[in-house]
Amino acid sequence: MENSTQTVVKTFILLGLSNVSSLQVVFSLLFIFMYLVIVSGNFILIIFVLLNPRLQTPMYFFLTNLAVIDICFSSTVVPKILITTLSRDKSISFFGCAAQLYLHLALGGSECLLLAVMSYDRYIAICKPLQYNTIMGKRFCLNLIGGCWIASFFNSFLLTLYTFQLPFCRSNIIEHFFCEMPPLFHLSCADTWFNELAKYISVGLIVLGSFLLILMSYLYITLAILKIRSNKQRQKAFSTCASHLTVVTLYYGAIMFMHLRPHYAYSPEQDRVVTILYTVVTPMLNPIIYSIRNKDVKKAIRRTMSSLIPYLVHIYTTVFFF
Repeated sequence: MENSTQTVVKTFILLGLSNVSSLQVVFSLLFIFMYLVIVSGNFILIIFVLLNPRLQTPMYFFLTNLAVIDICFSSTVVPKILITTLSRDKSISFFGCAAQLYLHLALGGSECLLLAVMSYDRYIAICKPLQYNTIMGKRFCLNLIGGCWIASFFNSFLLTLYTFQLPFCRSNIIEHFFCEMPPLFHLSCADTWFNELAKYISVGLIVLGSFLLILMSYLYITLAILKIRSNKQRQKAFSTCASHLTVVTLYYGAIMFMHLRPHYAYSPEQDRVVTILYTVVTPMLNPIIYSIRNKDVKKAIRRTMSSLIPYLVHIYTTVFFF
């Protein structure tokens, strides 16, 4: 009898960025700008790494993977948010919602694990420089990347499967910009304790575990930096570490705040703000913090531009003067 009273949900309704038409335009333009920065910044990084042999190192191999993840991660969310905000149709199909949740969790988990791998790479480079090439071999790096992708996509499959086996009979209106576990749990009329437990275990292992590994790596890196005699080099190293840790803390802190809170502390308003931090803001900052501020990338950009400018000038003069 209980099952007969449950409504089979075929579509969900998402919230836009605002209900006020003038604010919809402002917020949409802001999101378009941030999304373009994410795509262009990370894409440029990938191109420069591929075109410059000097950047064919484990660190930049990991950075290109991070850039690919950031582009895909934001692309699973931002375009749909813009469509929902600017159009009258705010619906998303059941399977579309499941696909969005699966990709969002998988790519977010991959980034968490990859950031931990990158911190380990920096730890080996700074604390064990003589052993770096031996430890961080090509095969080992490929295994690390493969492990990040496989573990996160398998974990996402289980969480998505458990989430969409729930009966959504309270409402089909998701009080969020996109499909996320907490607002979906809130729509279910069944007991979600198992889903909550699975979420806590997953976030604890992947997110919190990765964050603790990063903190441990940077602790050893900091101890190594303190041994540097030059004050200028020490300050530069501390500045780089501080910027990395700031972005990392923002990313992991937002995810843990979203997913490690108890069920009764669910707050749709807070969640909508927090998710913007790790789906849009952090992917926008990553290429700036990890790459553009790096002297090797700056040199690569200058070399590439210096070789491209004469070529572009030649094309311009050929087309317009001959």
